[in-house]
Amino acid sequence: MSEIITISPVTRIEGHAKITIHLNDKGEVEDARFHVNEFRGFEKFCEGRLVWEMPGITSRICGICPASHLVTSAKAGDDILSIGIPETAEKLRRMLTLAQWIQSHALSFFHLSSPDFLLGFDSDPAQRNVFGLIAHDKEFARKGIRLRKFGQEIIEFLGGRKIHTPWAVAGGVREPFTKEERDHLLTWFPEVKETALLALETIKKIHKKFGKEIPSFGNFHSLFVGLVGSNGELEYYGGNLRIMDSAGNIIADQLDPKKFYDHFGEASESWTYLKFPYYKPMGYPKGMYRVGPLARLNICEYIETPIAEKERKIFKNLTPSDEAVNNSFYYHYARLIELMFAVEKTEELLHDEAILGTHVRSKAEINQHEGVGACEAPRGTLFHHYTVDDNGVLQKVNLLIATAQNNMAMNRTVRQIASQFIEGKKIPEGVLNRIEAGIRCFDPCLSCSTHAMGQMPMVVELYSSGEVMIDSIRRTP
Repeated sequence: MSEIITISPVTRIEGHAKITIHLNDKGEVEDARFHVNEFRGFEKFCEGRLVWEMPGITSRICGICPASHLVTSAKAGDDILSIGIPETAEKLRRMLTLAQWIQSHALSFFHLSSPDFLLGFDSDPAQRNVFGLIAHDKEFARKGIRLRKFGQEIIEFLGGRKIHTPWAVAGGVREPFTKEERDHLLTWFPEVKETALLALETIKKIHKKFGKEIPSFGNFHSLFVGLVGSNGELEYYGGNLRIMDSAGNIIADQLDPKKFYDHFGEASESWTYLKFPYYKPMGYPKGMYRVGPLARLNICEYIETPIAEKERKIFKNLTPSDEAVNNSFYYHYARLIELMFAVEKTEELLHDEAILGTHVRSKAEINQHEGVGACEAPRGTLFHHYTVDDNGVLQKVNLLIATAQNNMAMNRTVRQIASQFIEGKKIPEGVLNRIEAGIRCFDPCLSCSTHAMGQMPMVVELYSSGEVMIDSIRRTP
């Protein structure tokens, strides 16, 4: 008789979800599903609003990565106005994007994921959190808080507040950056570089500590998608799309992100509100792909900054020959390499006198009825696609979010971990946490991907082949 296991809530992610694990008649894991039961309604209620309002509106989708939505929405507005923006505005938008990477990546590693690694998957769940981490290593936790504060301070200086800033707009940005703000931020760099290096040293020790478990954390073939520059370099604001397969072969390159809908579709399943994007030429579900740090490190040919490039080369040596790094556990390492890149690149931009320019916005009227903005958010490539009328009133809105693009891969990761560690009809606490940790590799943001209406707790349930629930674990949010 088959069984189903349910895990709810999944903890230490942004948002709430449920996992069900389905057993066959032999008691073996047959399937696993990552359910997101929050309703997605954000796109619909944006219809009828003016395109000029969208950056400020969409920056409120999420409190973790608002700057990414802000910048991507502003870029969609640029497209509708059919204008280029001033050099100063572009460089300031780039700095805002990097600040978003810094604060989000620091939060993901230091406070959401490191309790698993530093305290252990089987440690007391009451202590396996940021407070337990502080008790275990107060200085490590403090450094993570300070690093995130640095990213938030950049966002605040540029946009006037740490979250939900309406600073980027169609045509550029609202206000210029001051020399005093620049000089203050430069004083941070000895500290933040040291902390970024500490994170990289820590993850390498973690690789050794969990060497036996890592192969089970989402190690499978998929495509990888992200933006690269004209020479194949790591890109985060501009560039074009590159698609790589699991063997490291580039199967499509320099695709215009403004035409992303020609290449990617979105499938639906009855058991979740989170859609399943896929690469159209391969169909659903064969066209599964991953985005975010792991994808970006796989597809790029080099990183512009020296320390991050040195780490990228080590990252590429995790696999033989030119194969892609297919193990989802290494999202953490890729995330920290990106964190170092963001710190290095921000320092470079702060020394660029162009960021102190005062011409920060180009103005124009509606020049076309459709526009797309694309940017690399911390969790992966983000697309905003707007259709407007002659007055700039939105007729249709589609937001393709990174977490949704990783949906198939997250489900595959859950299934692989469950198959490796679940024996019998019960879910031990340590196994429950390993399954959750598989999801945390992707650092999912469910508010971005589904736009919650209310709060949905996370549950893990175990079901038999006859769809009879035989075990359930529920955690309060």
